[in-house]
Amino acid sequence: MQSDASWKELDLGDVIELKRGYDLPKGKRSVGVVPIVSSSGISDFHSEAMVKGPGVVTGRYGTIGQVFYIDSDFWPLNTTLYVRDFKGSDPRFISYFLRTLDFQAYSDKGAVPGVNRNHLHRAKVRVPALPVQKAIARVLDTLDSKIGLNRRINQTLEAMAQAIFKSWFVDFDPVKAKITAIEQGEAPLRAAMRAISGKTDAELDQMPREHHDQLASTAALFPDAMEESELGDIPKGWTHGVLGDVCSFTAGSAFKPEHQGSTEGDYPFIKVSDMNLAGNEVFIQSANNYVSKAQQSEMKAKLHPLGATVFAKIGVALISNRRRLLTTPTIIDNNLMSASPVEGKSGAYFLHSMLSTIDFNTLVSGTALPYLNVSDLKKIPIVRPPHDVGCAFERKASSIFSMMQALAEQSSTLADTRDNLLPKLLSGEVDLSETPEG
Repeated sequence: MQSDASWKELDLGDVIELKRGYDLPKGKRSVGVVPIVSSSGISDFHSEAMVKGPGVVTGRYGTIGQVFYIDSDFWPLNTTLYVRDFKGSDPRFISYFLRTLDFQAYSDKGAVPGVNRNHLHRAKVRVPALPVQKAIARVLDTLDSKIGLNRRINQTLEAMAQAIFKSWFVDFDPVKAKITAIEQGEAPLRAAMRAISGKTDAELDQMPREHHDQLASTAALFPDAMEESELGDIPKGWTHGVLGDVCSFTAGSAFKPEHQGSTEGDYPFIKVSDMNLAGNEVFIQSANNYVSKAQQSEMKAKLHPLGATVFAKIGVALISNRRRLLTTPTIIDNNLMSASPVEGKSGAYFLHSMLSTIDFNTLVSGTALPYLNVSDLKKIPIVRPPHDVGCAFERKASSIFSMMQALAEQSSTLADTRDNLLPKLLSGEVDLSETPEG
């Protein structure tokens, strides 16, 4: 336990000053690089900043309890509270410290919860001296920095997978490369190999024989001609259809408050907010709530299978177009929906990649509360490749998604470590008072 001399009992208002964020109607927003921070995080970017960074923001109305640290200048919306004055405290430490506050205790408990900053200012807190604050922040920030690096790597890997999908199944690059090669009197197979791999002829010649032959086998799967269809020109021998041909859609289940709160159980029960957890950027690795098999049976909640892609089906969460892959049988709440591949017609990675190319915002019904209609989803026109081409993509994508999942698992473990360490550091149970700076 750290010595009491380095810690003080204060009102939160003696440590920091919170202030309500600012209005910024959508009609007055201009595209820029300044983060717009809402009660649920960075929601958009604007050309002007209202507050100098670094900053700390939390929800004032709607989503409360989440805390966001912003490195750069930013614009906090009026649904938030931001720290206007750190009063000599370390901003990064404050971002971690506020996560330990019970915001619900200062909520008005209305249908849409809200927090009064004056009530928060009166909260009794215990904080260390600045050197200890900085030491605590360094330890926790090291974990968050690695989580952030993993997230950026996974964004790059996911972009790679999407680029391959688009090249094969939207732009038909291997097919068009063969057509052009034939017109120019060149070898069509070689041209398709270049289109698929991005390599020059010299680089293809230097490939290990096994990899060269695998690439040639993949290239051979693509035809060397296009043909007309209802969807325009598509590769010869491919078919057109609708999304409902290759997947089945399943709605989520009601998640009553009395079933929430357990961090252990047989099945994760995820909500839209779980998509924001560290490690859940592509795969659902963890959840805030779990239920037992007995509870799942009692609730008659549907299990959504491993390999299904989940996404928001109602409300403002639709705007972000987020897709997540399930890594275990999972229950999802009724603001979510899943799409599961039909065996023999689609693989999990093919379906996830296809869904990621579709802007669901173009399909929403309702104005006050936008929602997705399953019948509209099923009717989305698609181009269907032959089974062997789809399998070739699944094999190629599998190595990329496996790397993403390994990094996601690591991030989830790091987040657990951080969250378990956080209360110990902020209570003084773990002593950092003698930790040197730097």
